[in-house]
Amino acid sequence: MAERKPPEQTFETWVDKQIRLAQERGEFDDLPGAGKPLPGLSGPYDEMWWIKNLIEREGLSGEALLPTPLQLRKEIERLPDTVADLTTEKAVRETVHELNSRIVDWIRTPSGPPVPVSPVDADEVVRRWREDRRPGRRRRPWRS
Repeated sequence: MAERKPPEQTFETWVDKQIRLAQERGEFDDLPGAGKPLPGLSGPYDEMWWIKNLIEREGLSGEALLPTPLQLRKEIERLPDTVADLTTEKAVRETVHELNSRIVDWIRTPSGPPVPVSPVDADEVVRRWREDRRPGRRRRPWRS
């Protein structure tokens, strides 16, 4: 709508007229959710409703809301699974290097709660990666 409000008309009157004309043209007919209750009105008020809807709508993990040091610790915990399908030692070392770079960046300029996070020993990750790749070996939980 590029139409401007005439100066002699009150704003409320002009807006009401625009809505009425749009209704007459049928622009509000067959909208998604027409005739259905608004979602979320039946439960108690949740001040974080908008962020929960965003996470669900965008298919994000709630982990994205964690402070940086907790995200890094989760990545360290998942590191054995992350490197398990890699085929070369170089790829494993590059993955560890990338994670360690982000850990060092956080250590240099910490934000969020003071959670201890340390770089990962790449040699230890490679050793465990090799060990877990042996035939007949079951992968064990890994701790840094």
